[in-house]
Amino acid sequence: MTSVPDALLPRSFFSRPAHVVAPELLGRVLVSGEGDAAVALRITEVEAYEGGEDPASHGWRGRTPRNASMFGPPGHLYVYWIYGMHHAANLVCGTEGESHAVLVRAGEVVAGQVEAACRRPAARSPMELAKGPGRLADALGITRALDGVDICDPHSPVRTACGAPVRADLIMSGPRTGVSRAHDIPWRFWISADPTVSRYRRHTPRRR
Repeated sequence: MTSVPDALLPRSFFSRPAHVVAPELLGRVLVSGEGDAAVALRITEVEAYEGGEDPASHGWRGRTPRNASMFGPPGHLYVYWIYGMHHAANLVCGTEGESHAVLVRAGEVVAGQVEAACRRPAARSPMELAKGPGRLADALGITRALDGVDICDPHSPVRTACGAPVRADLIMSGPRTGVSRAHDIPWRFWISADPTVSRYRRHTPRRR
């Protein structure tokens, strides 16, 4: 296990289109909490969504109370409740009003493993603590109460640290998982052969 990194990604890092930011987030570190309660994870899988230009995005049909943080300034957290079961953590990108964001899908817990395991008692191994967006939010203790926090502020309850970017030859891309529209756009990015990456799941329409 490693210590929680101090150096944070600047707001300018997020002030770009989501599909540009997304692969560069791999290897970076998402930190939640302070002191002994802090949990940090190395990001291993992400998906980009680009607002009004992207029918798979929560921002495609415009601003609502639920997605308002997605339209806010870059470098903030957008949290939503998914499938009536889990929270999902997204990092807002682009320009204010565009509703660009990157969903953090999976990661390797590198600090605070005991705390993360307490939040994820069903995990069968350390590699499963944050394998998938719902599990990741649970491991980090991220809920809607943290929606809109500034991830570039060193005093924020959730921050994004620089970590170590991943070599381009280790980055894979492919269709986004579980979305009903524009699912073949290859804006899902992950670290090749990393055991914490979630399994791809194509959207299956529900029977009525």
